[in-house]
Amino acid sequence: MLMTRTGLKVVAALATVALAGGATWYAVSTGVGPLPGPDHCTATVGGYTVAMTTEQAENASIIAAVAERRALPARAISIAIATAYQESELVNLDRGDRDSLGLFQQRPSQGWGTPRQIMDPYYATNAFYDALVKVDGYQEMAITAAAQEVQRSAFPDAYADHEQDGRTIASAMSGYSDAAFSCVTAAPDIAAQEIGADGLTSRAEKVRQGLATSFGELPLGGFEAGGVASGHMAGSAHYEGRAIDAFFRPISEQNTRRGWVLAHFLVANAERLDIAHVIFDDRIWTAGSHSSEGWRGFDPPGLSADTAAATRRILEHRDHVHVDVF
Repeated sequence: MLMTRTGLKVVAALATVALAGGATWYAVSTGVGPLPGPDHCTATVGGYTVAMTTEQAENASIIAAVAERRALPARAISIAIATAYQESELVNLDRGDRDSLGLFQQRPSQGWGTPRQIMDPYYATNAFYDALVKVDGYQEMAITAAAQEVQRSAFPDAYADHEQDGRTIASAMSGYSDAAFSCVTAAPDIAAQEIGADGLTSRAEKVRQGLATSFGELPLGGFEAGGVASGHMAGSAHYEGRAIDAFFRPISEQNTRRGWVLAHFLVANAERLDIAHVIFDDRIWTAGSHSSEGWRGFDPPGLSADTAAATRRILEHRDHVHVDVF
């Protein structure tokens, strides 16, 4: 039987609703928070995926970076992220219940700081951790109990809704799960920049400053005043002042974990910092059309079966995180 045009429209509408419902089910079943847009990020550990907006991912990366700088355990990150999920959905809110503000909905009237301080994600995260580390035995507590000890929420059981999300993001962001965090981003349409006095373009310098703010002093290289003229493969972004290397030596399980903390942080902030590539531990993440593929195996040019082990480790970026910008 032939279907009328009106009938076709009805079928199309029902199909659209079904697809939307399926997308909603997927987003809800794989993570809490707003449905991801064209630009979005995911953390996947043990077959469980948490979907985030880029804004949520940037804030999660700050929570993880502050913990790494303070040498706090992954459990602290899990508690902090689960708390921020419940309080703000990992968004730096400028309002809330009564005078609550920021990622953790901290209240100036309760001594958390001034409104301006609380709206700074770094300050707010440090304030949360300051309170958390004073909780005796927080590492062995249920996330709900530890979060409640810090927040004194009127709805303490609500934190439990975000435990698995918090653990998943924490495992990725704390480097205990390799290549577990990725973002889909567009390649920006921006003009090339000249090398500055420090040997970096202004966009690359912004990355360097961002790393210093988040992680403190790191052993960085791949650039020098006036620019570098040798030491890198042909066509390297280092020669254009667009690249930075952060070293994690000697190669060890702990240093590899630390490298993944930094690599995931860079991907989480790739859109904001105009990052083009991040390479570490024989994996590469690329902005633009390849970003939907996540972390891919890295195939460095010049590598062969005869390459010495020490050279192979360098070429595969086993001992350093490489980042370059557009």
